[in-house]
Amino acid sequence: MICLVPHCAYLSQTSRMIEIYRALRERGVTPRVATHGGTYESALRAAGIDYDIVGPRMDDERCARFLREQPSSGPVGQSAYSDEELRAYVTAEAEYFTRHGIRTAVTGFTLTTTLSTRLAGVRLVTEHSASWAPPMFERGLLPAPSGRTLPLPRPARRWIANALPSRTRFYCGGFNRIAAELGVPGLPSVAALLLGDLTLVTEAPEVLGVPAAAIAAWRPGRGYRPETRLRCTGPLYAKLPVPLPAATGRFLGEPGPLVYVAITSSEPALVRDVVAALRPLGARILVAATVHELGDLNDDQTHVGGVLPSHLVMPRADLAVTAGGQGSVQTAMAAGTPLLGIPLQMEQDLNLALVERRGAGRWIARRDAHGARLTALAGAMLGDGRYRRAAGEIREIYDGIDGPGNAADAILCNTF
Repeated sequence: MICLVPHCAYLSQTSRMIEIYRALRERGVTPRVATHGGTYESALRAAGIDYDIVGPRMDDERCARFLREQPSSGPVGQSAYSDEELRAYVTAEAEYFTRHGIRTAVTGFTLTTTLSTRLAGVRLVTEHSASWAPPMFERGLLPAPSGRTLPLPRPARRWIANALPSRTRFYCGGFNRIAAELGVPGLPSVAALLLGDLTLVTEAPEVLGVPAAAIAAWRPGRGYRPETRLRCTGPLYAKLPVPLPAATGRFLGEPGPLVYVAITSSEPALVRDVVAALRPLGARILVAATVHELGDLNDDQTHVGGVLPSHLVMPRADLAVTAGGQGSVQTAMAAGTPLLGIPLQMEQDLNLALVERRGAGRWIARRDAHGARLTALAGAMLGDGRYRRAAGEIREIYDGIDGPGNAADAILCNTF
Protein backbone atom coordinates (compact mmCIF):
# COMPACT_ATOMS: atom_id res chain seq x y z
CA MET A 1 0.00 0.00 0.00
CA ILE A 2 1.19 3.51 -0.90
CA CYS A 3 0.41 6.64 1.10
CA LEU A 4 0.76 10.15 -0.29
CA VAL A 5 1.54 12.76 2.39
CA PRO A 6 1.10 16.29 0.97
CA HIS A 7 1.95 19.36 3.03
CA CYS A 8 -1.21 21.42 2.62
CA ALA A 9 0.41 24.69 3.66
CA TYR A 10 1.68 24.76 0.06
CA LEU A 11 -0.51 24.84 -3.01
CA SER A 12 2.44 23.58 -5.07
CA GLN A 13 3.17 20.59 -2.84
CA THR A 14 -0.49 19.65 -2.64
CA SER A 15 -1.06 19.97 -6.37
CA ARG A 16 1.97 17.82 -7.23
CA MET A 17 0.66 15.09 -4.96
CA ILE A 18 -2.60 15.30 -6.90
CA GLU A 19 -0.72 14.71 -10.16
CA ILE A 20 1.04 11.67 -8.69
CA TYR A 21 -2.28 10.39 -7.31
CA ARG A 22 -3.83 10.60 -10.79
CA ALA A 23 -0.88 8.82 -12.42
CA LEU A 24 -1.02 6.01 -9.86
CA ARG A 25 -4.77 5.63 -10.40
CA GLU A 26 -4.15 5.34 -14.16
CA ARG A 27 -1.85 2.41 -13.32
CA GLY A 28 -4.53 0.67 -11.28
CA VAL A 29 -3.25 1.70 -7.83
CA THR A 30 -5.30 3.88 -5.48
CA PRO A 31 -3.05 5.27 -2.73
CA ARG A 32 -4.17 6.48 0.64
CA VAL A 33 -3.70 10.19 1.29
CA ALA A 34 -2.80 11.57 4.71
CA THR A 35 -1.98 15.13 5.71
CA HIS A 36 -1.60 17.38 8.71
CA GLY A 37 -4.24 19.56 7.08
CA GLY A 38 -3.87 23.19 6.16
CA THR A 39 -4.75 25.99 3.82
CA TYR A 40 -4.93 23.95 0.62
CA GLU A 41 -6.94 20.95 1.73
CA SER A 42 -9.46 22.52 -0.63
CA ALA A 43 -7.32 21.42 -3.60
CA LEU A 44 -7.65 17.79 -2.50
CA ARG A 45 -11.39 18.18 -2.15
CA ALA A 46 -11.66 19.85 -5.57
CA ALA A 47 -9.82 16.87 -7.07
CA GLY A 48 -12.29 14.48 -5.42
CA ILE A 49 -9.57 12.86 -3.29
CA ASP A 50 -10.46 11.38 0.09
CA TYR A 51 -7.85 12.03 2.75
CA ASP A 52 -7.18 11.54 6.45
CA ILE A 53 -5.89 14.06 8.99
CA VAL A 54 -2.96 12.64 10.95
CA GLY A 55 -1.73 14.37 14.09
CA PRO A 56 -2.71 17.89 15.19
CA ARG A 57 -4.55 19.69 12.39
CA MET A 58 -2.70 22.70 10.97
CA ASP A 59 -4.83 25.82 10.70
CA ASP A 60 -4.13 28.79 8.43
CA GLU A 61 -2.09 30.61 11.06
CA ARG A 62 0.13 27.58 11.68
CA CYS A 63 0.59 27.12 7.95
CA ALA A 64 1.64 30.75 7.57
CA ARG A 65 4.18 30.37 10.39
CA PHE A 66 5.53 27.19 8.81
CA LEU A 67 6.15 29.09 5.58
CA ARG A 68 8.12 31.71 7.51
CA GLU A 69 10.19 29.14 9.40
CA GLN A 70 10.67 26.47 6.71
CA PRO A 71 14.12 25.11 5.90
CA SER A 72 15.96 27.36 3.44
CA SER A 73 14.16 30.57 4.43
CA GLY A 74 13.69 30.48 8.23
CA PRO A 75 16.35 30.76 10.95
CA VAL A 76 18.75 27.83 10.63
CA GLY A 77 18.82 27.04 14.36
CA GLN A 78 15.21 25.80 14.47
CA SER A 79 13.40 22.95 12.76
CA ALA A 80 10.11 24.56 11.63
CA TYR A 81 8.32 22.39 14.23
CA SER A 82 8.57 22.44 18.01
CA ASP A 83 9.82 19.26 19.65
CA GLU A 84 6.28 18.63 20.90
CA GLU A 85 4.87 18.92 17.39
CA LEU A 86 7.57 16.68 15.95
CA ARG A 87 6.92 14.00 18.56
CA ALA A 88 3.16 14.17 17.97
CA TYR A 89 3.36 14.06 14.17
CA VAL A 90 6.06 11.39 13.97
CA THR A 91 4.28 8.99 16.32
CA ALA A 92 0.86 9.64 14.74
CA GLU A 93 2.23 9.06 11.23
CA ALA A 94 4.05 5.87 12.25
CA GLU A 95 0.89 4.51 13.87
CA TYR A 96 -1.13 5.40 10.75
CA PHE A 97 1.36 3.70 8.42
CA THR A 98 1.36 0.55 10.54
CA ARG A 99 -2.42 0.43 10.95
CA HIS A 100 -3.03 0.72 7.20
CA GLY A 101 -0.24 -1.57 6.04
CA ILE A 102 1.66 1.21 4.28
CA ARG A 103 4.88 0.07 2.62
CA THR A 104 5.83 3.31 0.82
CA ALA A 105 5.14 6.90 1.85
CA VAL A 106 5.46 9.65 -0.77
CA THR A 107 5.71 13.19 0.48
CA GLY A 108 5.80 16.76 -0.64
CA PHE A 109 7.65 18.56 2.17
CA THR A 110 6.00 16.85 5.13
CA LEU A 111 9.43 16.54 6.71
CA THR A 112 8.22 14.60 9.75
CA THR A 113 8.08 11.57 7.46
CA THR A 114 11.89 11.44 7.55
CA LEU A 115 11.47 10.03 11.08
CA SER A 116 8.03 8.40 11.03
CA THR A 117 8.93 6.15 8.11
CA ARG A 118 11.98 4.91 10.05
CA LEU A 119 9.87 4.30 13.11
CA ALA A 120 7.31 2.30 11.10
CA GLY A 121 9.80 0.54 8.80
CA VAL A 122 8.34 2.22 5.71
CA ARG A 123 10.16 3.29 2.54
CA LEU A 124 10.18 7.06 1.93
CA VAL A 125 9.94 8.69 -1.51
CA THR A 126 10.34 12.47 -1.75
CA GLU A 127 9.70 14.85 -4.63
CA HIS A 128 9.90 18.23 -2.94
CA SER A 129 13.61 18.82 -3.59
CA ALA A 130 12.80 19.28 -7.30
CA SER A 131 16.13 20.24 -8.95
CA TRP A 132 17.85 20.80 -5.60
CA ALA A 133 19.65 17.47 -5.50
CA PRO A 134 23.23 16.35 -4.74
CA PRO A 135 24.46 16.05 -8.35
CA MET A 136 23.61 19.72 -8.84
CA PHE A 137 25.59 21.13 -5.94
CA GLU A 138 28.36 18.56 -6.29
CA ARG A 139 28.87 20.04 -9.77
CA GLY A 140 28.72 23.58 -8.41
CA LEU A 141 25.51 24.40 -10.27
CA LEU A 142 23.72 26.18 -7.43
CA PRO A 143 23.86 29.95 -7.91
CA ALA A 144 24.97 32.40 -5.25
CA PRO A 145 21.99 32.99 -2.93
CA SER A 146 19.82 35.94 -3.92
CA GLY A 147 18.84 36.82 -0.35
CA ARG A 148 20.82 38.76 2.23
CA THR A 149 23.95 36.76 2.93
CA LEU A 150 27.53 37.23 4.06
CA PRO A 151 29.24 40.26 2.42
CA LEU A 152 31.47 38.09 0.23
CA PRO A 153 32.20 38.12 -3.51
CA ARG A 154 29.67 36.21 -5.62
CA PRO A 155 32.06 33.30 -6.42
CA ALA A 156 32.64 32.76 -2.69
CA ARG A 157 28.93 32.84 -1.93
CA ARG A 158 28.28 30.39 -4.74
CA TRP A 159 30.96 28.03 -3.41
CA ILE A 160 29.40 28.17 0.06
CA ALA A 161 25.91 27.51 -1.34
CA ASN A 162 27.14 24.34 -3.05
CA ALA A 163 29.33 23.15 -0.16
CA LEU A 164 26.99 23.63 2.80
CA PRO A 165 24.06 21.22 2.16
CA SER A 166 25.94 18.02 3.01
CA ARG A 167 28.26 19.62 5.58
CA THR A 168 25.90 21.38 7.97
CA ARG A 169 22.98 20.31 10.16
CA PHE A 170 20.97 23.48 9.71
CA TYR A 171 17.30 22.91 10.70
CA CYS A 172 18.10 19.38 11.95
CA GLY A 173 18.32 19.97 15.72
CA GLY A 174 14.72 19.17 16.64
CA PHE A 175 14.57 16.21 14.27
CA ASN A 176 17.71 14.70 15.80
CA ARG A 177 16.47 15.19 19.36
CA ILE A 178 13.24 13.34 18.58
CA ALA A 179 15.11 10.69 16.57
CA ALA A 180 17.31 9.93 19.57
CA GLU A 181 14.27 9.82 21.85
CA LEU A 182 12.45 7.36 19.56
CA GLY A 183 15.53 5.25 18.80
CA VAL A 184 15.66 5.86 15.04
CA PRO A 185 18.58 7.13 12.91
CA GLY A 186 19.11 10.87 12.93
CA LEU A 187 19.94 13.26 10.12
CA PRO A 188 23.58 13.86 9.21
CA SER A 189 22.93 17.07 7.24
CA VAL A 190 20.30 19.47 5.96
CA ALA A 191 20.62 17.74 2.58
CA ALA A 192 19.65 14.45 4.23
CA LEU A 193 16.62 16.16 5.79
CA LEU A 194 15.28 16.86 2.32
CA LEU A 195 16.02 13.47 0.73
CA GLY A 196 14.20 10.16 1.00
CA ASP A 197 15.19 6.57 0.38
CA LEU A 198 14.25 7.46 -3.18
CA THR A 199 14.23 11.10 -4.24
CA LEU A 200 12.51 12.05 -7.48
CA VAL A 201 14.41 14.75 -9.35
CA THR A 202 11.46 16.33 -11.08
CA GLU A 203 12.99 18.25 -13.96
CA ALA A 204 14.09 17.49 -17.51
CA PRO A 205 17.78 16.52 -17.78
CA GLU A 206 18.22 19.06 -20.59
CA VAL A 207 17.16 21.84 -18.22
CA LEU A 208 19.19 20.51 -15.32
CA GLY A 209 22.33 20.25 -17.41
CA VAL A 210 22.97 16.81 -15.86
CA PRO A 211 22.15 13.54 -17.69
CA ALA A 212 19.47 11.31 -16.18
CA ALA A 213 21.96 8.42 -16.12
CA ALA A 214 24.37 10.45 -14.00
CA ILE A 215 21.59 11.24 -11.53
CA ALA A 216 20.60 7.57 -11.27
CA ALA A 217 24.25 6.56 -10.81
CA TRP A 218 24.80 8.94 -7.89
CA ARG A 219 25.65 7.26 -4.59
CA PRO A 220 25.66 8.94 -1.18
CA GLY A 221 28.88 9.81 0.58
CA ARG A 222 29.51 11.62 3.82
CA GLY A 223 26.58 13.73 4.97
CA TYR A 224 23.87 11.50 3.52
CA ARG A 225 21.91 8.46 4.59
CA PRO A 226 23.55 5.49 2.84
CA GLU A 227 20.27 4.12 1.42
CA THR A 228 19.40 7.30 -0.52
CA ARG A 229 18.94 6.93 -4.28
CA LEU A 230 17.88 9.39 -6.98
CA ARG A 231 15.75 9.11 -10.10
CA CYS A 232 15.20 11.80 -12.71
CA THR A 233 11.50 11.67 -13.65
CA GLY A 234 10.90 14.94 -15.49
CA PRO A 235 8.67 17.95 -14.92
CA LEU A 236 5.92 17.71 -12.31
CA TYR A 237 3.51 20.63 -12.10
CA ALA A 238 -0.14 21.22 -11.35
CA LYS A 239 -3.19 21.05 -13.55
CA LEU A 240 -5.59 22.14 -10.84
CA PRO A 241 -9.14 20.82 -11.26
CA VAL A 242 -10.72 24.21 -10.65
CA PRO A 243 -12.67 26.18 -13.25
CA LEU A 244 -11.46 29.44 -14.67
CA PRO A 245 -13.77 32.07 -13.12
CA ALA A 246 -15.98 33.81 -15.66
CA ALA A 247 -14.67 37.27 -14.73
CA THR A 248 -11.09 36.07 -15.13
CA GLY A 249 -11.94 34.57 -18.52
CA ARG A 250 -13.38 37.89 -19.68
CA PHE A 251 -10.26 39.71 -18.48
CA LEU A 252 -8.04 37.27 -20.36
CA GLY A 253 -10.02 37.93 -23.53
CA GLU A 254 -9.39 41.68 -23.51
CA PRO A 255 -6.80 43.11 -25.93
CA GLY A 256 -3.23 44.03 -25.08
CA PRO A 257 -0.23 42.33 -23.43
CA LEU A 258 -0.84 40.36 -20.24
CA VAL A 259 1.41 39.87 -17.22
CA TYR A 260 0.42 37.03 -14.87
CA VAL A 261 1.53 37.58 -11.25
CA ALA A 262 1.42 34.31 -9.30
CA ILE A 263 3.48 34.73 -6.13
CA THR A 264 1.43 32.49 -3.89
CA SER A 265 3.75 31.62 -0.98
CA SER A 266 4.79 35.11 0.06
CA GLU A 267 3.60 38.03 2.07
CA PRO A 268 0.95 40.27 0.41
CA ALA A 269 3.36 43.23 0.47
CA LEU A 270 5.52 41.61 -2.20
CA VAL A 271 2.55 41.14 -4.52
CA ARG A 272 1.57 44.77 -4.00
CA ASP A 273 5.12 45.95 -4.75
CA VAL A 274 5.18 43.92 -7.95
CA VAL A 275 1.81 45.16 -9.18
CA ALA A 276 2.79 48.77 -8.48
CA ALA A 277 6.01 48.34 -10.46
CA LEU A 278 4.20 46.74 -13.41
CA ARG A 279 1.50 49.40 -13.75
CA PRO A 280 3.65 51.93 -15.67
CA LEU A 281 4.10 49.39 -18.47
CA GLY A 282 0.42 49.69 -19.41
CA ALA A 283 0.02 45.91 -19.67
CA ARG A 284 -2.97 44.13 -18.20
CA ILE A 285 -2.08 42.48 -14.88
CA LEU A 286 -3.74 39.27 -13.66
CA VAL A 287 -3.02 38.40 -10.01
CA ALA A 288 -3.42 34.94 -8.49
CA ALA A 289 -4.19 36.05 -4.94
CA THR A 290 -4.87 32.59 -3.44
CA VAL A 291 -5.33 33.34 0.29
CA HIS A 292 -4.19 36.99 0.21
CA GLU A 293 -6.66 39.85 0.62
CA LEU A 294 -5.80 41.89 -2.48
CA GLY A 295 -9.20 42.80 -3.85
CA ASP A 296 -8.44 46.52 -3.54
CA LEU A 297 -5.98 46.16 -6.45
CA ASN A 298 -8.85 45.53 -8.88
CA ASP A 299 -9.30 48.23 -11.52
CA ASP A 300 -9.46 48.52 -15.32
CA GLN A 301 -5.81 47.41 -15.63
CA THR A 302 -5.60 44.80 -12.87
CA HIS A 303 -7.77 41.78 -12.14
CA VAL A 304 -7.38 39.79 -8.90
CA GLY A 305 -8.39 36.14 -8.90
CA GLY A 306 -8.19 33.52 -6.18
CA VAL A 307 -6.71 30.05 -6.69
CA LEU A 308 -6.42 29.94 -10.47
CA PRO A 309 -5.71 27.01 -12.83
CA SER A 310 -2.33 28.33 -13.95
CA HIS A 311 -1.98 25.73 -16.70
CA LEU A 312 -4.95 27.45 -18.41
CA VAL A 313 -3.72 30.99 -17.72
CA MET A 314 -0.01 30.73 -18.58
CA PRO A 315 -0.50 30.05 -22.32
CA ARG A 316 -2.39 33.35 -22.60
CA ALA A 317 0.21 35.43 -20.74
CA ASP A 318 3.04 37.38 -22.33
CA LEU A 319 5.09 37.30 -19.11
CA ALA A 320 4.75 35.41 -15.83
CA VAL A 321 6.03 36.83 -12.54
CA THR A 322 6.44 34.24 -9.78
CA ALA A 323 8.67 33.43 -6.80
CA GLY A 324 10.35 30.67 -8.79
CA GLY A 325 8.95 27.55 -7.16
CA GLN A 326 9.07 24.41 -9.24
CA GLY A 327 5.35 24.45 -10.00
CA SER A 328 5.12 27.97 -11.35
CA VAL A 329 8.41 27.75 -13.26
CA GLN A 330 7.45 24.50 -14.96
CA THR A 331 3.90 25.63 -15.70
CA ALA A 332 5.29 28.73 -17.42
CA MET A 333 7.84 26.72 -19.40
CA ALA A 334 5.21 24.11 -20.38
CA ALA A 335 3.22 26.99 -21.86
CA GLY A 336 6.24 28.58 -23.54
CA THR A 337 5.77 31.71 -21.43
CA PRO A 338 8.81 33.81 -20.40
CA LEU A 339 9.35 34.06 -16.66
CA LEU A 340 10.50 36.84 -14.34
CA GLY A 341 11.31 35.36 -10.95
CA ILE A 342 11.64 36.84 -7.47
CA PRO A 343 13.22 34.01 -5.45
CA LEU A 344 12.53 33.77 -1.73
CA GLN A 345 14.72 30.75 -0.93
CA MET A 346 17.56 28.63 -2.33
CA GLU A 347 15.51 26.07 -4.25
CA GLN A 348 13.83 28.92 -6.10
CA ASP A 349 17.25 30.49 -6.79
CA LEU A 350 18.23 27.27 -8.57
CA ASN A 351 14.97 26.86 -10.52
CA LEU A 352 15.30 30.37 -11.88
CA ALA A 353 19.01 30.03 -12.62
CA LEU A 354 18.26 26.97 -14.75
CA VAL A 355 15.73 28.73 -16.99
CA GLU A 356 17.87 31.88 -17.11
CA ARG A 357 20.80 29.81 -18.39
CA ARG A 358 18.59 28.67 -21.24
CA GLY A 359 17.48 32.24 -21.99
CA ALA A 360 13.83 31.67 -21.02
CA GLY A 361 13.70 33.90 -17.94
CA ARG A 362 15.35 36.35 -15.60
CA TRP A 363 15.35 36.88 -11.87
CA ILE A 364 15.53 39.86 -9.56
CA ALA A 365 16.32 39.85 -5.84
CA ARG A 366 13.47 40.44 -3.40
CA ARG A 367 15.10 43.63 -2.15
CA ASP A 368 14.95 45.05 -5.70
CA ALA A 369 11.48 43.77 -6.59
CA HIS A 370 9.81 47.16 -6.57
CA GLY A 371 9.94 50.45 -8.41
CA ALA A 372 12.05 51.33 -11.44
CA ARG A 373 14.32 48.27 -11.48
CA LEU A 374 11.46 45.82 -11.74
CA THR A 375 9.60 48.05 -14.20
CA ALA A 376 12.63 48.21 -16.50
CA LEU A 377 13.33 44.47 -16.38
CA ALA A 378 9.71 43.46 -17.03
CA GLY A 379 9.48 45.99 -19.85
CA ALA A 380 12.66 44.68 -21.46
CA MET A 381 11.38 41.11 -21.31
CA LEU A 382 8.02 42.00 -22.81
CA GLY A 383 9.81 43.68 -25.71
CA ASP A 384 12.34 40.92 -26.46
CA GLY A 385 11.07 37.89 -28.38
CA ARG A 386 14.16 35.84 -27.55
CA TYR A 387 12.74 34.97 -24.13
CA ARG A 388 9.58 33.50 -25.64
CA ARG A 389 11.53 31.54 -28.22
CA ALA A 390 13.75 30.05 -25.49
CA ALA A 391 10.72 29.19 -23.36
CA GLY A 392 9.22 27.53 -26.42
CA GLU A 393 12.29 25.31 -26.71
CA ILE A 394 11.76 24.11 -23.14
CA ARG A 395 8.08 23.53 -23.89
CA GLU A 396 9.09 21.21 -26.72
CA ILE A 397 11.33 19.24 -24.31
CA TYR A 398 8.50 18.98 -21.76
CA ASP A 399 6.05 17.81 -24.43
CA GLY A 400 8.08 14.63 -24.80
CA ILE A 401 8.13 13.73 -21.08
CA ASP A 402 5.36 12.28 -18.91
CA GLY A 403 6.62 13.57 -15.56
CA PRO A 404 3.71 12.35 -13.38
CA GLY A 405 3.75 8.98 -15.11
CA ASN A 406 7.50 8.59 -14.65
CA ALA A 407 7.12 9.53 -10.99
CA ALA A 408 4.37 6.94 -10.52
CA ASP A 409 6.46 4.27 -12.24
CA ALA A 410 9.45 5.04 -10.03
CA ILE A 411 7.28 4.80 -6.91
CA LEU A 412 5.74 1.51 -8.01
CA CYS A 413 9.11 0.06 -8.95
CA ASN A 414 10.32 0.70 -5.42
CA THR A 415 7.15 -0.53 -3.68
CA PHE A 416 6.42 -4.03 -4.88
